[in-house]
Formats: sequence, C-alpha cells, structure tokens
Amino acid sequence: MFTIERKKDSRIVRAFVHKVADIPNGVTVATTELIGGGILPEGAVIGKDAETGVYHLIKTATLAAAATNSATTYTVKKGHHFKVGDIISAGIGKKAYAITGIATNATDSTCDDFTVGTTLGVAIAKGAGLIQAAAEASGNTSVLKYSAPYAVVGDGYNVKAGSNLFVNAWLIGVVKEACAPATPDDLKAKVSGIHYI
Repeated sequence: MFTIERKKDSRIVRAFVHKVADIPNGVTVATTELIGGGILPEGAVIGKDAETGVYHLIKTATLAAAATNSATTYTVKKGHHFKVGDIISAGIGKKAYAITGIATNATDSTCDDFTVGTTLGVAIAKGAGLIQAAAEASGNTSVLKYSAPYAVVGDGYNVKAGSNLFVNAWLIGVVKEACAPATPDDLKAKVSGIHYI
C-alpha cells in the first residue's frame, strides 16, 4: 500500500568524516527495543544477534551533568533509546542496575533524569556515557546486552514503531566523536575499524 507522510525537515549533523568499508546491502535493526518516533542516530554502534542475524542498537546515553559515586539519579541528554527496566552501567565490567524511572529534568527540558534503585558506585563526569548492560551486577562484572558490537550506523533514521528499520552499517571509517552518540572507550575498542576524532 502506498503511504504519504507529512513531516518537517530538520538540520542534519553528520557524524562521519570518512566512510571506507560497509556491510554490503545494509542490515536490519530491531525496532522493538527502540522508542517509536525517535531517531536512530548516525554514529550509533550496533551489534549482531548470532541466532537471528538481526542487529540491535547498543544503547548509550550522554551525561548532561556530573554524577557522584553515591548518585541514584543520572541526568542525561535526550535522544537516547533507554526505557524503564533497561539496565545501565558506567562501562563494561562495572556495576549495573535497572532504570526504575525516567522523567524530563525539571530545570532543563532537553534532558532526562534516570533513576536507579542502587547507585552505580562510581563518579561519572559530564559528557561521559552510560551503556546498556545484559543483567544487574552488584560487583564489577557487567557485560554488554549484545556482546558483539559489530558496526556503526552510517546515517540517521526515523524509528517507526512496529516497522522494519533497514540501515547502512560501516565497519571502517572516521567518526567525529562530538557529533555521534556517547561511545565509552571500552565500546570503541570493540569497533576497532572506526577511528574517533
């Protein structure tokens, strides 16, 4: 069925500086874990599900304010795809706990506040990233929910709930870090073909 959608264009900020090698014919990204109406941003890291062949976003969020080592609320920039129940960590191999609440920040509507039941236990600087973990970890043992980060999304895509999301994915290239989603150093190491500047 032919469909016409009306939407407003917005300014596109490019994260890639150079694209060298991609996955031929692109990949399909699962939308069930993403927020409908949101954007899958250029520069986001995706991982492959070995059983189905479908790719998943490795969810990250950028801290808009520094957090202490006893914080249970983390202020992050909007544009993330985290949902209540997702498990966050300050990095691979650190403590991880589930998000119990997400609310728009009271003083800055461009940010969200993540609430967790137990602190992540480390001080996190403004601009650093939170990352999705597979399961809660009270010790420094967290692992990525999708343990095989594989490629980086080459363009920004609108996420439509319940529909397939077909994207171009890059294995080798140069990304401007300031224009890409938060990518902690331990996640960058997993996509070694991508150089961040």
